[in-house]
Amino acid sequence: MGGGRPGRARRGTPRPTPKTGASDRAGPPSQAEIEAFIAASGGRVGKRDIARHFRLGPPDRVALKAVLRGLTESGAIVEAGHKRFAAHGTVKDAMLVEITGTDPQGDAIGRPVHWPDGDPSPLVLMAPEARGLPALAPGARVLARLKPIGPGRFEGRTIKRLADTGRILGVYRAAPPETVARPVRIAGRIVPTDRRAKSEWVVPEAETGGAEPGEIVRAEPLPHHGYGLKPARVVERLGRLDEARAVSRIVIATAGIPDTFPPETLAEAARAGAPDRSGREDLRHIPLITIDGADARDFDDAVYAEPDGTGFRLLVAIADVAAYVPEGSALDQEARKRGNSVYFPDCVVPMLPEALSNHWCSLRPDEDRACLFAELQIDASGRKRAHRFGRGLMRSAARLTYEAVQEAEDTGRDGAMPPGVRAPLYAAFRALLAARQARGTLDLDLPERQVLLTPDGRVRDVVPRPRLDSHRLIEEFMVLANVAAAEELERLRLPCVYRVHAPPSAEKLDALRQFLDGFGISLAQGDTVRPGDLDRVLRRVADTPEAPLVNETVLRSQSQAQYDLDNIGHFGLSLRAYAHFTSPIRRYADLLVHRALIRGLKLGDGALRDVDPAQLAEVAQHITGTERRAATAERDAIDRYLATFLADRQGAVFTARVSGVTRFGLFVSLADTGASGIVPISSLGDDFWVHDERQQALIGRRSGKSLRLAQTVTVRLMEAAPLTGGLVFNLLDRTSAPREKTRRGQKR
Repeated sequence: MGGGRPGRARRGTPRPTPKTGASDRAGPPSQAEIEAFIAASGGRVGKRDIARHFRLGPPDRVALKAVLRGLTESGAIVEAGHKRFAAHGTVKDAMLVEITGTDPQGDAIGRPVHWPDGDPSPLVLMAPEARGLPALAPGARVLARLKPIGPGRFEGRTIKRLADTGRILGVYRAAPPETVARPVRIAGRIVPTDRRAKSEWVVPEAETGGAEPGEIVRAEPLPHHGYGLKPARVVERLGRLDEARAVSRIVIATAGIPDTFPPETLAEAARAGAPDRSGREDLRHIPLITIDGADARDFDDAVYAEPDGTGFRLLVAIADVAAYVPEGSALDQEARKRGNSVYFPDCVVPMLPEALSNHWCSLRPDEDRACLFAELQIDASGRKRAHRFGRGLMRSAARLTYEAVQEAEDTGRDGAMPPGVRAPLYAAFRALLAARQARGTLDLDLPERQVLLTPDGRVRDVVPRPRLDSHRLIEEFMVLANVAAAEELERLRLPCVYRVHAPPSAEKLDALRQFLDGFGISLAQGDTVRPGDLDRVLRRVADTPEAPLVNETVLRSQSQAQYDLDNIGHFGLSLRAYAHFTSPIRRYADLLVHRALIRGLKLGDGALRDVDPAQLAEVAQHITGTERRAATAERDAIDRYLATFLADRQGAVFTARVSGVTRFGLFVSLADTGASGIVPISSLGDDFWVHDERQQALIGRRSGKSLRLAQTVTVRLMEAAPLTGGLVFNLLDRTSAPREKTRRGQKR
């Protein structure tokens, strides 16, 4: 997760002390003065830093932009990140570059792997490879010499290939007749599934690998020199595009997610059996219940609550995965490699084989199961008074869905719930919810979309995913158990893989303040804010047309959560210590926490053996990466399903909201499905459109018309590409504009 610790100075942003001469002036400084200031900084300088140093007001910043553009075009300075600049020669001319796509001519495009301070990295346009070498495809990594060629752009020339030449994923098509007659006979083409790849690949007759038109294939580039499409060899056939599961196959292959278990891993899982009862507390008399989605098959947490004096006693029982996955075993190595399960609308790529994830480690009703449990005592206001961890033997009293539990609460009829279980659960939940509100957490309201499929894998519908109190009940119980796990490992002085969430960076807070200012909303000044400050902003816009966009923008201002041995707390939840404990079937981090608790509390087999902090830190970094890979893949799959759902509605008209404004067009999100796509600036009509970053708007220079963030618009779907998930719209009209701030914060 990005960002630093609370209290640290802002990283990567030089703050030279203003010198004599950087005084109140009329107009912007000269090119020479700016060049000298950037050179003296010894690093990268932001546009805002320059304006602050020379004490420039808003009227002078347009002129400053022109001066910086002139310096960049002359080569005196180079762009080094978003609105950041460095003196010529201070940016390394040789960097590790990963290929991310191709341009329309088929030449490789990439981005630096390690760009300073996590700023948006520039685009690298790779020169053609030397004669006789294969072209570079997505995924390849090279050491490249970089040469600035424009704002945010470098030309790259390969010095050394550090990995293979990359992999091509796409759909095999028969070649047009005119290409078959070439000196090297071309049998087909590969249409990439990645929207960043702007060109196709040709497949020579001898390199098809038996692929048939319409099949999803994986290919590798072949040596090539000259102009035209690059050649490739088919190395794997992944099934037909028109088959069920085609979308998930494409996404799994694109993301590089392991989806087959090695034989030794499956063999170990097959040897699992009934849990050993020795050394376990017998919890089978307690009516613990699982509450999950209707389509869930792995049940790794069960809950129970009962009144305890003026408060409540809670039990959170979690599947004892450590009893079945010994450290260092084939099962453990594969689970660590995967890091987590990945969920798609049509399938799950599990972290553990089904013999464990859906059987012995799943808390199925009326079956004895091994568990680790947290016994938690809270007072009437939801504050934790005490906790205790143990190893138990449990028997789930019921497998319930969120909808069934909520219906029972709403109607007052227990239904399938064991008698007397519901009321204490909801009473304890309300106490925990009050505690959450009292400490001031960030509670984003971001509607999720659920893709519903037919039995043969076709998209039947896209509907909002409900957010019920039963969902929040489980969430609050899990958060409390996770807090207790982190605190217990601190008490035991054992290494803990914390779940940390850094506060927003000062730069992101500045950008958020500017955005909110357009709605007449002020945010506390300073480099830090509290979660409650942001939550008050969200409450202020609740139930307004701007609410979805403000929630999304606040989300984008946040750092990303990550796993770390260094505890910096969890900003979003407003918690000092937090660790994942409640989902060891689908997250490796939770399994590590279980093993550490077993070791510290001397609970028997399955304890963490290797407590080398350096090694654990590497694992934490790895599983942070696999989690982000999974999140990206899941979003990618939803985008492709939405494009598939809309493919037969090209020409249809939709109500949408502007969700992004760039110099090359607008991004819009449809009101009914949440599908997102682009409105190219070339389709906006006969006008010269200027991108105003501060107002987050495109403004027509001749017409004076403006297109702003959060504006409601009417669009026509022009193109839907299920293969890549891309959607292209044309703008029909502007329905409404967001409220803007006028003087003294008044609204109009």
